[in-house]
Amino acid sequence: MTALQLLAWIAAALLLQLAVGIGVVVRRRRLAAPATPAPPDAARNRPQLAWEGWREFRVTERRFEDAARTQCSFHLQPVDGQPLPAFRPGQFLTFSLDLAAGAVGEEPTRRAITRCYSLSDRPDPAQYRVTIKRVPAPPDHPEFLPGLSSNHFHDHVRAGDVLRVKAPSGHFFLDADPSIPVVLIGGGIGITPMMSMLRWCIANQPQRPVHLHYGLRNSDEHAFKSGLEQMAASHPALRLHVVYSRPLAADVPGRDYQHEGHVDVELLRQTLPHGRHQFYVCGPPAMMQTLVPALAEWGVPVADIHYEAFGPASVKLPGAPEAAAPVVAVVEVKFQRSGRSLAWDGRDASLLDFAERHGIEVESGCRSGGCGSCETRLLDGAVQYEHTPDHDVAAGHCLLCVGRPATPLVLEA
Repeated sequence: MTALQLLAWIAAALLLQLAVGIGVVVRRRRLAAPATPAPPDAARNRPQLAWEGWREFRVTERRFEDAARTQCSFHLQPVDGQPLPAFRPGQFLTFSLDLAAGAVGEEPTRRAITRCYSLSDRPDPAQYRVTIKRVPAPPDHPEFLPGLSSNHFHDHVRAGDVLRVKAPSGHFFLDADPSIPVVLIGGGIGITPMMSMLRWCIANQPQRPVHLHYGLRNSDEHAFKSGLEQMAASHPALRLHVVYSRPLAADVPGRDYQHEGHVDVELLRQTLPHGRHQFYVCGPPAMMQTLVPALAEWGVPVADIHYEAFGPASVKLPGAPEAAAPVVAVVEVKFQRSGRSLAWDGRDASLLDFAERHGIEVESGCRSGGCGSCETRLLDGAVQYEHTPDHDVAAGHCLLCVGRPATPLVLEA
């Protein structure tokens, strides 16, 4: 063997040894490395909930908050006795209720419904509180049924009862930045999430300026009246502005309320100091449809306007992109589990209304895209929304309560 051949053999042996070493290192790294996470669109695109599914809570106390006894608070403690994780002030709870239903003279049947109610107190590891307003039949339409869930709570839910509850959720919650003053605007029962935000601020950021504007008719329905007055008297950073639209003869300006009329931009101009504020608005559709756009027109940056409406109130901010025109052409919608193929002709406001009109049972709650109770797997086709839902819709799913078909659909329901 020549010297050149010997040198070639040595070089080959060194290269083989190097290749084996590299292979061992790569194999070890692969074994030690964590599994590659699933791509974002394969996971549920939503915040981590405090718990999954339903959890049992016992009602420990119920208390009326207004003179007319139309708004009742329910205090809830977990049956399992485990501490409750903190929620974000402004969020809501979702309830599953088993109700007796049926026409007068008929044998009542059990019916499960899902409803959402805002938390009305600051986070407490021992209990939650929601405040629910009884919804009567409309005075101009007495033939309409009163609110099924609210009347059930008022008439039948008592201390000691056990309710099934989902974890706090919702995108309407307080920004915890203490450097930005807060303006809380509640109309009617829209005061409930404002109470959660207010009590959290007082407990955790007592020096943070908070301006609460509370609009309602008169002292009969003035919820949390004494509590709000005590907080305003003992916390200099809180500015309380109660606005009555129809004061009673016994209501005294300066004692029961500070302003007469409605909460509008002109009132905010008069009562707020100059500078940046974060606005939080919750109330009935009439308030939302007028006040929220007016804030933007006043010059409040859209990023500083946060709102939650009762039901599917339409709120359009100046400069917001126009939603696509709803599909009115007849398209086929197939409900696979129910074995029904139906023609969508555009007469229904949403797929949930469409399903219910045809007798297809679908679980639902808020009916405004917030709670996710009606989230359904989308097997084929595309759904469009007039407004982006508050709930984070999982990939391959859709919300029936605010969705309309953009193409022929196949739904799992």
